[in-house]
Amino acid sequence: MLIEESQLLALLADIESDRVERTISTSDTDKFAQAICAFSNDLPNHRQCGYLLIGVNDDGALSGLQVTDALLSKLGAIRSDGNVLPSPAMSVQKFCLAGGEVAVVAVLPSDMPPVRYKGRVYIRVGPRKAVANEQEERVLSERRISSARSFDARPCVEATLNDLALGQFDSYRREAVDAETVAANHRDIQQQLASLRMYDFERACPTFAGILLFGKNPRYFLFGAYIQYLKLPGTDLTDMPEDQAEISGDLSSVLREMELRIKSIVQTSLRRISGLEERLFPNYPEWALRELLMNAVMHRNYESNTPVRFYVFSDHIEIQSPGGLYGEATASNFPTRNSYRNPVIAEAMKSLGFVNKFGYGVQRAQALLIENGNPPAEFVFDDQVVLVKIYPRSV
Repeated sequence: MLIEESQLLALLADIESDRVERTISTSDTDKFAQAICAFSNDLPNHRQCGYLLIGVNDDGALSGLQVTDALLSKLGAIRSDGNVLPSPAMSVQKFCLAGGEVAVVAVLPSDMPPVRYKGRVYIRVGPRKAVANEQEERVLSERRISSARSFDARPCVEATLNDLALGQFDSYRREAVDAETVAANHRDIQQQLASLRMYDFERACPTFAGILLFGKNPRYFLFGAYIQYLKLPGTDLTDMPEDQAEISGDLSSVLREMELRIKSIVQTSLRRISGLEERLFPNYPEWALRELLMNAVMHRNYESNTPVRFYVFSDHIEIQSPGGLYGEATASNFPTRNSYRNPVIAEAMKSLGFVNKFGYGVQRAQALLIENGNPPAEFVFDDQVVLVKIYPRSV
C-alpha cells in the first residue's frame, strides 16, 4: 500500500482522476474522509489503491505545505474514529519534495462495499466525488458477494426474510444512514438490507450479521450466539450461583440487558482520600467492564458453539470470548494492533452507540481501572479463547 517517491511524482504529473484527489486544505476533515470513503468504494472497480494528496494544487503543483505530526495524526485517526464504516484499509505517508511537502493517504478498495461516511455512500465519478444513487449502491452491494471474507458478511442460507424482525432493522437504518438518504429512499427491503451488508442478493437470504442483529431467534442458526452469565458467592465455579442466565436474542437486546447486569455488579463505598476529604469509589468502574464486554462480543468467533462467558466471582470477574486473537493481533502487540473478525458487527455496534471508536476499547478500560485504583485487567490467550480477568479496587 505504501508508495515510492517515483510513484508520487508520476501521480503529480498526471491529471486528477477517479483514483487521485488533490487538495491544499489541511483542516477539512470532512473532505478527507469523503475522499477515503469514495476510494474505499472503488465504483469503477479498478481494484487498485486510490490516493489523497494533501499539499497539491489541482494542476499538480505543490503548495509549499509543511506536513506536521498533527496533520498525519488527524489523517490516521479517520481509520478508527468510526465515521467511515466499515473501517478503511489505508496508510499515511509524508514526502519532502523540492517544492514543498506532501501527505499521501493510500486507500485500498473495500472487500465489503458500500462504505459510508456519516451514513452516506461517497463514490468517485471521474475526477469528482459524488453521493451514490440507489443503482450505484446496488452495484456496490452486488459486487460484495464474490469478495466477502468475514463470517458475518456471509449468507445464512437456511434463513429467510421472515426470520428477521424488520421493524428493528428500520430503527437501525435510521441510525446508520443519514436522514436525507432515508427520506429519499425508494428501494425494496432486500436492497435496504443489502446496502448495510445484512442481505445476500445471490443467495436471496440474510447474512449472519443480519441474523445476529435483527433475527427473531439467532440461536436457531448460531448455537453459541448468547452470553452465559453467572454470579457466584465465592471463588469457585462449583459454588451454587446466586444468579445465572443465558442471555440471548438480537444483539442489541442482549447488550442492553448486560448493561443492566453490569450496573448491578458495581458497588460504591465511601473512602477517605486525605484529611477530612472523602470520595465515593466503585469496586469496579462500570465503563471498564462495559468496554471489555463489548470487545469480547465484537471480536468473538460466531462460528463457535461456545457462548461469551461473563462470570462474577467474589474476588474477580472473568470474561471469556470464543476464538483466539485474530489477524494482525498477537499476544506481543495486543491491544495496540487489531483486526476485525466481524467488521459488519463492529460497524453496527458503533452505529448503535455500544462503542465510540475502534481499536481503543481495551486501552480505555485499562485506563479507567487504573484511575479507579483497580489492578490492570489480565489477558490470557490461546487458539480457542481470549480470557480477561478483572480485579476489584483494593481497600
